[in-house]
Amino acid sequence: MRRAFPSPALTGIAAALLCAATLAFFRPGTAMYDSVVQYQQVVSGAYDDWHPPVMARLWALLHHGWSGQAPMFALQILLYWAGLGLFAAALARSGARVAAMATLALGLWPPFLGWQVAVLKDGQMAGALLAATGIAAWWRLDGRRLPRWTGAVVALLLIYATLLRFNAMFATVPLGVGLLGGVRWQRPLPRAAAILAGLVLVVALGPSINHRLLGASPSGVERALPIFDLAGIVRHAGPEAVPILPAPVWREAERRGCITPLMWDPLADEDRCAFVADGLDAAAPGHRLFTAWIDAVAHHPFAYAAHRLAHWNMTMRFWVPRQMPYAEPPSVSEPNTLGLGSPARRIAPFEKLAGLLARSPLGSPMLWFTAALTILALARPSAGPRHQFASALALSAAATELAFLLVSIASDIRYHLWAMLATALAALLLAGTPARRLAFAPLLLVGAICIIARLILPGIDG
Repeated sequence: MRRAFPSPALTGIAAALLCAATLAFFRPGTAMYDSVVQYQQVVSGAYDDWHPPVMARLWALLHHGWSGQAPMFALQILLYWAGLGLFAAALARSGARVAAMATLALGLWPPFLGWQVAVLKDGQMAGALLAATGIAAWWRLDGRRLPRWTGAVVALLLIYATLLRFNAMFATVPLGVGLLGGVRWQRPLPRAAAILAGLVLVVALGPSINHRLLGASPSGVERALPIFDLAGIVRHAGPEAVPILPAPVWREAERRGCITPLMWDPLADEDRCAFVADGLDAAAPGHRLFTAWIDAVAHHPFAYAAHRLAHWNMTMRFWVPRQMPYAEPPSVSEPNTLGLGSPARRIAPFEKLAGLLARSPLGSPMLWFTAALTILALARPSAGPRHQFASALALSAAATELAFLLVSIASDIRYHLWAMLATALAALLLAGTPARRLAFAPLLLVGAICIIARLILPGIDG
Protein backbone atom coordinates (compact mmCIF):
# COMPACT_ATOMS: atom_id res chain seq x y z
CA MET A 1 0.00 0.00 0.00
CA ARG A 2 1.48 3.34 -1.05
CA ARG A 3 2.09 5.76 1.79
CA ALA A 4 0.37 9.09 1.57
CA PHE A 5 2.57 12.11 0.93
CA PRO A 6 2.97 14.35 2.72
CA SER A 7 3.09 12.08 5.75
CA PRO A 8 1.57 13.19 9.06
CA ALA A 9 5.07 13.86 10.41
CA LEU A 10 6.06 16.06 7.46
CA THR A 11 2.72 17.86 7.69
CA GLY A 12 3.37 18.58 11.35
CA ILE A 13 6.86 19.86 10.59
CA ALA A 14 5.49 22.13 7.86
CA ALA A 15 2.90 23.55 10.28
CA ALA A 16 5.62 24.15 12.90
CA LEU A 17 7.75 26.01 10.34
CA LEU A 18 4.79 28.13 9.27
CA CYS A 19 4.10 28.92 12.91
CA ALA A 20 7.70 29.96 13.51
CA ALA A 21 7.67 32.11 10.36
CA THR A 22 4.43 33.80 11.47
CA LEU A 23 5.84 34.57 14.91
CA ALA A 24 9.02 36.00 13.42
CA PHE A 25 7.41 38.02 10.64
CA PHE A 26 4.55 39.60 12.60
CA ARG A 27 6.11 39.92 16.06
CA PRO A 28 5.03 41.25 18.54
CA GLY A 29 1.52 41.31 17.05
CA THR A 30 -0.71 44.36 16.67
CA ALA A 31 -2.55 45.94 19.58
CA MET A 32 -5.88 47.55 18.67
CA TYR A 33 -7.97 49.82 20.88
CA ASP A 34 -9.55 46.84 22.66
CA SER A 35 -6.08 45.39 23.24
CA VAL A 36 -4.89 48.60 24.88
CA VAL A 37 -7.92 48.76 27.17
CA GLN A 38 -7.42 45.16 28.24
CA TYR A 39 -3.74 45.70 28.89
CA GLN A 40 -4.62 48.66 31.08
CA GLN A 41 -6.65 46.24 33.18
CA VAL A 42 -3.73 43.81 33.29
CA VAL A 43 -1.37 46.52 34.49
CA SER A 44 -3.79 48.07 36.99
CA GLY A 45 -5.28 44.83 38.29
CA ALA A 46 -8.81 46.29 38.01
CA TYR A 47 -11.04 44.22 35.70
CA ASP A 48 -14.49 44.79 34.24
CA ASP A 49 -16.65 42.73 31.90
CA TRP A 50 -16.71 45.06 28.87
CA HIS A 51 -13.86 42.98 27.44
CA PRO A 52 -13.55 39.27 28.28
CA PRO A 53 -12.23 38.94 31.85
CA VAL A 54 -10.90 35.44 31.13
CA MET A 55 -8.54 36.85 28.49
CA ALA A 56 -7.38 39.68 30.76
CA ARG A 57 -6.76 37.26 33.63
CA LEU A 58 -4.74 34.92 31.42
CA TRP A 59 -2.81 37.90 30.07
CA ALA A 60 -2.07 38.96 33.65
CA LEU A 61 -0.60 35.53 34.42
CA LEU A 62 1.68 35.69 31.37
CA HIS A 63 2.53 39.32 32.12
CA HIS A 64 4.52 38.30 35.20
CA GLY A 65 7.29 36.96 32.98
CA TRP A 66 6.67 38.65 29.62
CA SER A 67 5.30 42.17 29.25
CA GLY A 68 3.45 43.70 26.33
CA GLN A 69 1.15 42.00 23.84
CA ALA A 70 3.76 39.46 22.72
CA PRO A 71 2.69 36.59 25.04
CA MET A 72 -0.94 36.73 23.92
CA PHE A 73 0.16 37.09 20.31
CA ALA A 74 2.37 34.01 20.67
CA LEU A 75 -0.45 32.08 22.33
CA GLN A 76 -3.03 32.68 19.63
CA ILE A 77 -0.54 31.96 16.83
CA LEU A 78 0.57 28.72 18.51
CA LEU A 79 -3.06 27.63 18.93
CA TYR A 80 -3.85 28.63 15.35
CA TRP A 81 -1.07 26.62 13.70
CA ALA A 82 -1.28 23.71 16.16
CA GLY A 83 -4.94 23.27 15.28
CA LEU A 84 -4.39 23.54 11.54
CA GLY A 85 -1.30 21.30 11.74
CA LEU A 86 -3.08 18.53 13.64
CA PHE A 87 -6.08 18.76 11.31
CA ALA A 88 -3.83 18.55 8.24
CA ALA A 89 -1.84 15.68 9.76
CA ALA A 90 -5.04 13.74 10.40
CA LEU A 91 -6.05 14.23 6.77
CA ALA A 92 -2.59 13.20 5.56
CA ARG A 93 -2.76 10.02 7.64
CA SER A 94 -6.04 9.13 5.92
CA GLY A 95 -4.47 9.62 2.50
CA ALA A 96 -6.16 12.96 1.74
CA ARG A 97 -2.92 14.52 0.48
CA VAL A 98 -4.39 17.51 -1.36
CA ALA A 99 -6.79 18.35 1.48
CA ALA A 100 -3.89 18.22 3.98
CA MET A 101 -1.80 20.67 1.96
CA ALA A 102 -4.85 22.87 1.37
CA THR A 103 -5.41 23.06 5.14
CA LEU A 104 -1.95 24.53 5.64
CA ALA A 105 -2.46 26.89 2.70
CA LEU A 106 -5.72 27.98 4.33
CA GLY A 107 -3.75 29.21 7.31
CA LEU A 108 -1.83 31.58 5.02
CA TRP A 109 -4.94 33.14 3.47
CA PRO A 110 -4.31 36.86 4.16
CA PRO A 111 -7.74 37.78 5.60
CA PHE A 112 -7.39 34.93 8.11
CA LEU A 113 -3.73 35.25 9.04
CA GLY A 114 -3.83 39.04 8.84
CA TRP A 115 -6.52 39.27 11.52
CA GLN A 116 -5.07 36.42 13.58
CA VAL A 117 -1.99 38.50 14.40
CA ALA A 118 -4.13 41.21 16.05
CA VAL A 119 -4.21 40.55 19.80
CA LEU A 120 -7.97 40.44 20.29
CA LYS A 121 -10.65 38.15 21.64
CA ASP A 122 -11.52 37.15 18.07
CA GLY A 123 -8.02 35.81 17.37
CA GLN A 124 -7.96 34.09 20.76
CA MET A 125 -11.33 32.50 20.03
CA ALA A 126 -10.32 31.32 16.56
CA GLY A 127 -7.05 29.92 17.91
CA ALA A 128 -8.72 28.07 20.78
CA LEU A 129 -11.41 26.55 18.54
CA LEU A 130 -8.90 25.56 15.87
CA ALA A 131 -6.73 23.87 18.50
CA ALA A 132 -9.74 22.01 19.91
CA THR A 133 -10.76 20.98 16.39
CA GLY A 134 -7.27 19.79 15.46
CA ILE A 135 -6.82 17.77 18.65
CA ALA A 136 -10.19 16.08 18.23
CA ALA A 137 -9.58 15.47 14.52
CA TRP A 138 -6.39 13.51 15.24
CA TRP A 139 -8.49 10.84 16.96
CA ARG A 140 -11.99 11.24 15.57
CA LEU A 141 -11.12 11.27 11.86
CA ASP A 142 -9.47 7.91 12.40
CA GLY A 143 -12.62 6.52 13.98
CA ARG A 144 -11.15 6.45 17.50
CA ARG A 145 -12.64 7.75 20.73
CA LEU A 146 -10.99 10.68 22.43
CA PRO A 147 -8.84 9.67 25.42
CA ARG A 148 -10.04 11.25 28.65
CA TRP A 149 -7.12 13.61 28.95
CA THR A 150 -7.61 14.72 25.35
CA GLY A 151 -11.30 15.30 25.94
CA ALA A 152 -10.42 17.40 28.99
CA VAL A 153 -8.04 19.58 26.93
CA VAL A 154 -10.65 20.01 24.19
CA ALA A 155 -13.29 20.92 26.77
CA LEU A 156 -10.96 23.47 28.40
CA LEU A 157 -10.28 25.13 25.04
CA LEU A 158 -14.01 25.25 24.30
CA ILE A 159 -14.77 26.80 27.68
CA TYR A 160 -12.08 29.43 27.15
CA ALA A 161 -13.49 30.27 23.70
CA THR A 162 -17.02 30.48 25.11
CA LEU A 163 -15.97 33.05 27.70
CA LEU A 164 -14.26 35.26 25.12
CA ARG A 165 -17.42 36.65 23.52
CA PHE A 166 -20.98 37.00 24.72
CA ASN A 167 -22.27 35.36 21.52
CA ALA A 168 -19.49 32.76 21.22
CA MET A 169 -21.77 30.07 22.63
CA PHE A 170 -23.53 29.78 19.27
CA ALA A 171 -20.22 28.60 17.82
CA THR A 172 -18.78 26.65 20.73
CA VAL A 173 -21.78 24.65 21.94
CA PRO A 174 -22.64 23.01 18.58
CA LEU A 175 -18.94 22.39 17.98
CA GLY A 176 -18.49 20.93 21.46
CA VAL A 177 -21.38 18.52 20.99
CA GLY A 178 -19.85 17.48 17.67
CA LEU A 179 -16.31 17.02 19.00
CA LEU A 180 -17.22 15.39 22.31
CA GLY A 181 -20.69 13.98 21.72
CA GLY A 182 -19.73 10.89 19.74
CA VAL A 183 -22.72 8.94 18.48
CA ARG A 184 -25.14 11.68 19.52
CA TRP A 185 -24.19 13.58 16.39
CA GLN A 186 -25.81 10.91 14.22
CA ARG A 187 -29.14 11.24 16.06
CA PRO A 188 -30.90 14.60 15.52
CA LEU A 189 -33.02 14.73 18.68
CA PRO A 190 -30.24 13.95 21.22
CA ARG A 191 -27.97 16.34 19.31
CA ALA A 192 -30.52 19.18 19.45
CA ALA A 193 -31.23 18.52 23.12
CA ALA A 194 -27.52 18.57 23.97
CA ILE A 195 -27.02 21.84 22.11
CA LEU A 196 -30.03 23.48 23.78
CA ALA A 197 -28.89 22.31 27.21
CA GLY A 198 -25.42 23.69 26.54
CA LEU A 199 -26.76 27.09 25.52
CA VAL A 200 -28.94 27.31 28.64
CA LEU A 201 -25.96 26.35 30.80
CA VAL A 202 -23.76 29.06 29.29
CA VAL A 203 -26.44 31.74 29.78
CA ALA A 204 -26.96 30.65 33.39
CA LEU A 205 -23.31 30.38 34.40
CA GLY A 206 -21.58 33.01 32.25
CA PRO A 207 -22.26 36.09 34.42
CA SER A 208 -21.31 34.27 37.63
CA ILE A 209 -18.03 33.09 36.12
CA ASN A 210 -17.14 36.58 34.92
CA HIS A 211 -18.14 38.44 38.08
CA ARG A 212 -17.56 35.99 40.93
CA LEU A 213 -14.89 33.61 39.71
CA LEU A 214 -12.89 36.04 37.57
CA GLY A 215 -13.60 39.10 39.72
CA ALA A 216 -14.74 41.45 36.96
CA SER A 217 -16.94 44.40 37.89
CA PRO A 218 -20.09 45.06 35.84
CA SER A 219 -19.53 47.66 33.12
CA GLY A 220 -23.02 47.89 31.63
CA VAL A 221 -21.91 46.14 28.45
CA GLU A 222 -25.23 44.29 28.33
CA ARG A 223 -26.97 47.65 27.64
CA ALA A 224 -25.25 48.10 24.28
CA LEU A 225 -27.56 45.75 22.35
CA PRO A 226 -30.85 47.24 23.64
CA ILE A 227 -29.61 50.78 22.98
CA PHE A 228 -28.55 49.82 19.43
CA ASP A 229 -31.90 48.15 18.76
CA LEU A 230 -33.96 51.02 20.19
CA ALA A 231 -32.09 53.46 17.98
CA GLY A 232 -32.64 51.18 14.99
CA ILE A 233 -36.38 51.03 15.68
CA VAL A 234 -36.45 54.83 15.79
CA ARG A 235 -34.67 54.93 12.44
CA HIS A 236 -37.36 52.79 10.81
CA ALA A 237 -40.51 53.72 12.78
CA GLY A 238 -39.86 57.36 13.64
CA PRO A 239 -38.77 59.22 16.80
CA GLU A 240 -42.16 58.76 18.50
CA ALA A 241 -41.82 54.96 18.35
CA VAL A 242 -39.59 54.84 21.44
CA PRO A 243 -41.09 57.33 23.90
CA ILE A 244 -38.63 56.50 26.65
CA LEU A 245 -36.69 59.49 25.26
CA PRO A 246 -38.35 62.65 23.88
CA ALA A 247 -38.74 62.74 20.12
CA PRO A 248 -36.44 65.79 19.77
CA VAL A 249 -33.61 63.78 21.34
CA TRP A 250 -34.00 61.03 18.76
CA ARG A 251 -34.22 63.61 15.96
CA GLU A 252 -30.98 65.17 17.14
CA ALA A 253 -29.37 61.74 17.22
CA GLU A 254 -30.41 61.18 13.62
CA ARG A 255 -29.17 64.62 12.60
CA ARG A 256 -25.74 63.96 14.12
CA GLY A 257 -25.42 60.57 12.41
CA CYS A 258 -25.54 58.64 15.68
CA ILE A 259 -27.86 55.96 14.30
CA THR A 260 -26.49 53.66 11.60
CA PRO A 261 -27.00 49.99 10.75
CA LEU A 262 -23.24 49.62 10.37
CA MET A 263 -22.49 49.46 14.09
CA TRP A 264 -23.44 50.84 17.49
CA ASP A 265 -20.16 52.68 18.11
CA PRO A 266 -21.41 56.18 17.13
CA LEU A 267 -23.90 55.97 20.00
CA ALA A 268 -20.95 55.62 22.37
CA ASP A 269 -19.10 58.62 20.93
CA GLU A 270 -18.71 60.87 23.97
CA ASP A 271 -18.27 64.06 21.96
CA ARG A 272 -21.08 63.58 19.46
CA CYS A 273 -23.71 61.12 20.68
CA ALA A 274 -23.23 60.37 24.37
CA PHE A 275 -26.44 62.28 25.13
CA VAL A 276 -28.44 59.27 23.87
CA ALA A 277 -26.88 56.75 26.24
CA ASP A 278 -26.85 59.30 29.05
CA GLY A 279 -30.53 59.98 28.51
CA LEU A 280 -31.35 56.27 28.55
CA ASP A 281 -29.26 55.76 31.68
CA ALA A 282 -31.33 58.42 33.41
CA ALA A 283 -34.72 57.44 32.00
CA ALA A 284 -34.28 53.68 32.12
CA PRO A 285 -31.73 52.53 34.68
CA GLY A 286 -31.17 48.84 35.33
CA HIS A 287 -33.83 46.47 34.04
CA ARG A 288 -36.11 49.29 32.91
CA LEU A 289 -34.08 49.55 29.70
CA PHE A 290 -34.73 45.89 28.89
CA THR A 291 -38.43 46.36 29.58
CA ALA A 292 -38.48 49.32 27.20
CA TRP A 293 -36.55 47.27 24.63
CA ILE A 294 -39.01 44.36 24.75
CA ASP A 295 -41.95 46.77 24.62
CA ALA A 296 -40.55 48.57 21.56
CA VAL A 297 -39.92 45.29 19.74
CA ALA A 298 -43.45 44.08 20.57
CA HIS A 299 -45.10 47.29 19.34
CA HIS A 300 -42.89 47.77 16.26
CA PRO A 301 -41.89 44.26 15.09
CA PHE A 302 -41.50 45.28 11.45
CA ALA A 303 -39.25 48.22 12.29
CA TYR A 304 -37.20 45.94 14.55
CA ALA A 305 -36.95 43.30 11.80
CA ALA A 306 -35.95 45.94 9.24
CA HIS A 307 -33.26 47.24 11.59
CA ARG A 308 -31.85 43.79 12.35
CA LEU A 309 -31.88 42.75 8.68
CA ALA A 310 -30.18 46.00 7.66
CA HIS A 311 -27.45 45.40 10.21
CA TRP A 312 -27.13 41.70 9.29
CA ASN A 313 -26.64 42.72 5.67
CA MET A 314 -23.83 45.02 6.80
CA THR A 315 -22.06 42.56 9.04
CA MET A 316 -22.50 39.76 6.51
CA ARG A 317 -21.20 42.13 3.81
CA PHE A 318 -23.79 40.99 1.29
CA TRP A 319 -25.42 43.88 -0.60
CA VAL A 320 -22.67 46.32 0.28
CA PRO A 321 -20.09 48.38 -1.65
CA ARG A 322 -16.48 47.39 -2.11
CA GLN A 323 -15.28 50.22 0.13
CA MET A 324 -16.60 48.88 3.44
CA PRO A 325 -14.75 49.84 6.65
CA TYR A 326 -13.35 47.45 9.26
CA ALA A 327 -12.12 44.91 6.71
CA GLU A 328 -8.36 45.52 6.65
CA PRO A 329 -6.30 44.22 9.58
CA PRO A 330 -4.14 46.87 11.25
CA SER A 331 -0.44 46.95 10.46
CA VAL A 332 0.43 49.23 13.38
CA SER A 333 -0.72 49.23 16.97
CA GLU A 334 -3.06 51.75 18.56
CA PRO A 335 -1.04 54.68 19.98
CA ASN A 336 -0.52 54.11 23.69
CA THR A 337 1.73 54.90 26.64
CA LEU A 338 1.80 51.35 27.98
CA GLY A 339 4.69 50.03 25.91
CA LEU A 340 2.58 48.06 23.41
CA GLY A 341 4.67 48.27 20.26
CA SER A 342 4.01 47.63 16.58
CA PRO A 343 5.38 45.04 14.15
CA ALA A 344 7.94 46.07 11.55
CA ARG A 345 6.72 48.03 8.55
CA ARG A 346 7.26 44.95 6.38
CA ILE A 347 3.83 43.58 7.35
CA ALA A 348 1.96 46.55 5.82
CA PRO A 349 1.73 45.12 2.25
CA PHE A 350 0.44 41.79 3.60
CA GLU A 351 -2.27 43.52 5.65
CA LYS A 352 -3.15 45.71 2.67
CA LEU A 353 -3.63 42.58 0.56
CA ALA A 354 -5.73 41.07 3.36
CA GLY A 355 -7.97 44.12 3.25
CA LEU A 356 -8.39 43.94 -0.53
CA LEU A 357 -9.40 40.27 -0.35
CA ALA A 358 -11.68 40.83 2.64
CA ARG A 359 -13.56 43.55 0.74
CA SER A 360 -13.99 41.29 -2.28
CA PRO A 361 -16.85 38.78 -2.64
CA LEU A 362 -14.45 36.11 -1.32
CA GLY A 363 -14.42 38.00 1.97
CA SER A 364 -18.19 38.15 2.27
CA PRO A 365 -19.39 36.23 5.36
CA MET A 366 -22.68 35.72 3.50
CA LEU A 367 -20.85 33.67 0.87
CA TRP A 368 -19.22 31.54 3.57
CA PHE A 369 -22.53 31.21 5.40
CA THR A 370 -24.14 29.93 2.21
CA ALA A 371 -21.27 27.45 1.85
CA ALA A 372 -21.84 26.25 5.43
CA LEU A 373 -25.53 25.64 4.69
CA THR A 374 -24.57 23.79 1.51
CA ILE A 375 -22.20 21.56 3.48
CA LEU A 376 -24.93 20.82 6.02
CA ALA A 377 -27.18 19.76 3.15
CA LEU A 378 -24.51 17.52 1.62
CA ALA A 379 -23.05 15.95 4.76
CA ARG A 380 -24.43 12.62 5.91
CA PRO A 381 -23.35 12.03 9.55
CA SER A 382 -24.15 8.33 9.24
CA ALA A 383 -21.56 8.04 6.45
CA GLY A 384 -18.59 8.16 8.80
CA PRO A 385 -16.29 10.39 10.87
CA ARG A 386 -15.43 12.85 8.12
CA HIS A 387 -19.07 13.61 7.42
CA GLN A 388 -19.80 13.90 11.16
CA PHE A 389 -16.90 16.27 11.64
CA ALA A 390 -17.84 18.35 8.60
CA SER A 391 -21.42 18.61 9.83
CA ALA A 392 -20.29 19.79 13.29
CA LEU A 393 -18.00 22.45 11.83
CA ALA A 394 -20.61 23.67 9.35
CA LEU A 395 -23.30 23.85 12.04
CA SER A 396 -20.96 25.84 14.29
CA ALA A 397 -20.30 28.27 11.44
CA ALA A 398 -23.94 28.58 10.38
CA ALA A 399 -25.18 29.07 13.95
CA THR A 400 -22.58 31.77 14.51
CA GLU A 401 -23.71 33.74 11.48
CA LEU A 402 -27.41 33.27 12.19
CA ALA A 403 -26.93 34.52 15.74
CA PHE A 404 -25.76 37.85 14.34
CA LEU A 405 -29.34 38.39 13.21
CA LEU A 406 -30.26 39.03 16.84
CA VAL A 407 -27.19 39.74 18.94
CA SER A 408 -24.69 41.63 16.78
CA ILE A 409 -23.91 45.34 17.22
CA ALA A 410 -20.91 45.77 14.87
CA SER A 411 -19.78 44.88 11.34
CA ASP A 412 -16.07 44.16 11.71
CA ILE A 413 -14.88 41.31 9.49
CA ARG A 414 -12.91 39.86 12.40
CA TYR A 415 -16.11 38.72 14.11
CA HIS A 416 -16.54 36.16 11.32
CA LEU A 417 -13.04 34.71 11.49
CA TRP A 418 -14.00 31.42 13.14
CA ALA A 419 -17.13 30.89 11.03
CA MET A 420 -15.19 31.24 7.79
CA LEU A 421 -12.35 29.00 8.99
CA ALA A 422 -14.79 26.33 10.17
CA THR A 423 -16.61 26.39 6.83
CA ALA A 424 -13.35 26.00 4.92
CA LEU A 425 -12.26 23.04 7.06
CA ALA A 426 -15.65 21.40 6.63
CA ALA A 427 -15.40 21.82 2.87
CA LEU A 428 -11.96 20.17 2.85
CA LEU A 429 -13.37 17.20 4.75
CA LEU A 430 -16.02 16.68 2.08
CA ALA A 431 -13.72 17.34 -0.87
CA GLY A 432 -14.25 14.62 -3.44
CA THR A 433 -17.68 13.70 -2.09
CA PRO A 434 -20.18 13.23 -4.93
CA ALA A 435 -22.60 16.14 -4.99
CA ARG A 436 -25.38 17.35 -7.22
CA ARG A 437 -24.43 20.38 -9.25
CA LEU A 438 -27.61 22.13 -8.14
CA ALA A 439 -26.21 22.19 -4.60
CA PHE A 440 -23.76 24.87 -5.68
CA ALA A 441 -26.39 27.12 -7.29
CA PRO A 442 -26.94 29.17 -4.09
CA LEU A 443 -23.20 29.83 -3.86
CA LEU A 444 -23.11 31.09 -7.43
CA LEU A 445 -26.16 33.28 -6.86
CA VAL A 446 -24.81 34.83 -3.64
CA GLY A 447 -21.42 35.35 -5.26
CA ALA A 448 -23.00 37.10 -8.25
CA ILE A 449 -25.04 39.41 -6.01
CA CYS A 450 -21.92 40.30 -4.04
CA ILE A 451 -20.04 41.15 -7.23
CA ILE A 452 -22.86 43.36 -8.56
CA ALA A 453 -23.19 45.20 -5.24
CA ARG A 454 -19.48 45.94 -5.10
CA LEU A 455 -19.57 47.29 -8.63
CA ILE A 456 -22.53 49.64 -8.33
CA LEU A 457 -22.90 50.78 -4.71
CA PRO A 458 -21.14 53.88 -3.34
CA GLY A 459 -18.60 53.44 -0.56
CA ILE A 460 -19.36 53.68 3.16
CA ASP A 461 -17.25 55.69 5.58
CA GLY A 462 -16.28 54.16 8.91
